[in-house]
Amino acid sequence: MLFNSLDFALFFPIVFVLYWFVTNKDLKLQNAMLLVVSYFFYACWNWHFLFLLMFSTLLDYYTGLKMQDTSDRGTKKFWFWLSISVNLGFLGVFKYYNFFAESLNDALSACGIGPAAARLDLVLPVGISFYTFQTVSSSIDIYRGTLTPTRDLVAYLSFVTFFPQLVAGPIERAGHLLPQFLRRREFRLADASDGCRQALWGLFKKVVIADNCAALANQVFGAPVEASWAALLAGTFLFTMQIYCDFSGYSDIAVGTARLFGFSLMQNFATPYFSRDIGEFWRRWHISLSTWFRDYVYLPLGGSRCTKGRMIRNTLAVFLISGLWHGANWTFIVWGLLNALYFLPLQLSGTNRRFTSHTAAAGLLPAPREALQIGVTFLLTMLAWIFFRAASLTDAATVLKRLFTLQSGSGLDVPGEIWLLLAGFLLVEWIQRGQRHALELDDRPLPRWGRWMFYYGVLFLILKFGGEQQDFIYFQF
Repeated sequence: MLFNSLDFALFFPIVFVLYWFVTNKDLKLQNAMLLVVSYFFYACWNWHFLFLLMFSTLLDYYTGLKMQDTSDRGTKKFWFWLSISVNLGFLGVFKYYNFFAESLNDALSACGIGPAAARLDLVLPVGISFYTFQTVSSSIDIYRGTLTPTRDLVAYLSFVTFFPQLVAGPIERAGHLLPQFLRRREFRLADASDGCRQALWGLFKKVVIADNCAALANQVFGAPVEASWAALLAGTFLFTMQIYCDFSGYSDIAVGTARLFGFSLMQNFATPYFSRDIGEFWRRWHISLSTWFRDYVYLPLGGSRCTKGRMIRNTLAVFLISGLWHGANWTFIVWGLLNALYFLPLQLSGTNRRFTSHTAAAGLLPAPREALQIGVTFLLTMLAWIFFRAASLTDAATVLKRLFTLQSGSGLDVPGEIWLLLAGFLLVEWIQRGQRHALELDDRPLPRWGRWMFYYGVLFLILKFGGEQQDFIYFQF
């Protein structure tokens, strides 16, 4: 069930009415209702994988209590590793088995040896990378003693399966989201109104910007060997905008929808394309995943409080795992490695955290130096996205070769209104770069009628320029 579908438009108001007007008197009943509708929401994708989700969450609930109730370190470690191995085992089989099997067979074939591993006909369960990381983090926190597990089974299951963020995040921590299921929620008109505005902006980013850019970028990346360098440059820029608007659009809808039910989810994007270096970019892009890798991979490996050699190893490990998390393809691994190479000079020079506030915080326009830094960072990011989008390393190499040697070929006809929409979108995001979302206008010197005209203008653009309905990119991860 897509957020930008008629099914969701029917599903959401029914759930909203049941939540606030039927089950609001009883917290347990309210949580149970959320659990049921979240299971229904997930089953609409593929009901067979609902049982995998149920098994995984029930296992983590049980192992969490077992870790809490034992004082024996060996027993605690057993339950911890049972949770981790089962969850990562499911993720490994469904997402990575075929990739590693094919890579092994290719390596053996190059040595003149026949295939050693058979390919499995598997369908990737939607959202498995997201809910697996969410449950794994809770198991790690319980094992570390920084989280006390709840004995309220329904609340725990609801925390894992909460439908707004179930299939594509943000990846929430139990310490932040789970307590919200254990206390009574109250409807606050201000929160609900702001949630509606954030969801509206997310929908605009998805259906107007991302979907229209996707149709054009697909033309170029579908046949890169035939495209001119100008078409490839335009296609790469359009994909750069597509992936940001697609994923941050989903996050905005998820966060906004959650606020309508009285929940606060973490911010997942903070205008990353206005970053002045790659370090700042990764603090603003997919924040829930970046902080997850920081807390559960980078710091346990030693972080930066070690020798430079180990610090380089730790950084490479995080970026390579991040690349592999995004997809079982060598293109994603190279994408992760390239970002690591961007980041390491900043880290080794101790300048990776020099930008902590948003660009031009004291004024409307950036200084020339900041503008140059933003431009260079954006171009480096665009270059890396080529590997993310290309179907294979061969295709990525073709794109790069044709780009840098200015090859001629077929062009890309981008309608003028698309460029205008992109320019307007970037202008709004720039003006609102210090806000949680672009329609957070309450503290702006605008009359009420001016704000409402802007909201209706966004709605008009959605109805007028909404592209062909497409899945959210991150559902495949």
